[in-house]
Amino acid sequence: MQQGMRMVKNDVQTHMNIFVFIFVLFLMGMIFGAVIVNSMNFVQKQDLFFYLKQFFEQQTMIGGTGKATLWKDSVLYHLKYMLLLFLLGISVIGMPIITVLLFLKGLVIGFSVGFLVNQMGWYGLLISSVSIAPQNVIIIPVYLIAGSLALIFSLTLCKQLFIRRVHQPIMKGFVRYSALFGALIAILMVSSVVEVFLSNTFLEYVLKWIYK
Repeated sequence: MQQGMRMVKNDVQTHMNIFVFIFVLFLMGMIFGAVIVNSMNFVQKQDLFFYLKQFFEQQTMIGGTGKATLWKDSVLYHLKYMLLLFLLGISVIGMPIITVLLFLKGLVIGFSVGFLVNQMGWYGLLISSVSIAPQNVIIIPVYLIAGSLALIFSLTLCKQLFIRRVHQPIMKGFVRYSALFGALIAILMVSSVVEVFLSNTFLEYVLKWIYK
């Protein structure tokens, strides 16, 4: 166990530049998402807010039904996303797609929070705090780590194929890569529980308070 932790620590130190790059890329996506909100015209904002308000009002009427279905959908979404990152990591051409996916993930979060705050002010910030923040405290670091691991493994494969002097045990690396992804997926299962049973419950209470 201690040896495994030491190896992970060494890998992080060796590839710190990639982890920083992925974090900055994600942050740029969030900023770009917020910029998109400000670039929308009045009609576009009103149209989108109309549908969002309908969704909120529907949430207050539906209540806490269908939690199991929501949890299943959340788990399946995370599994598909992580599987995609995993497969891109073991393909040589996956590197640019990995960066695009993580940029888009940041963009979606930045746009969501930015739009809520832009349209609803403090209420929007409150809704973001209870419905977006709790699970993303877990989800964002997991996706950033997964994206970094996929990028590192893809770079390792490229070195093996195109630089003859580099000879690293790919099979051993693949086993570690798979094990780390498995651990990250397990953590995401916890985030799904937080999202469905905690964030959704808080959101229902907040929406009932706002639209009472």
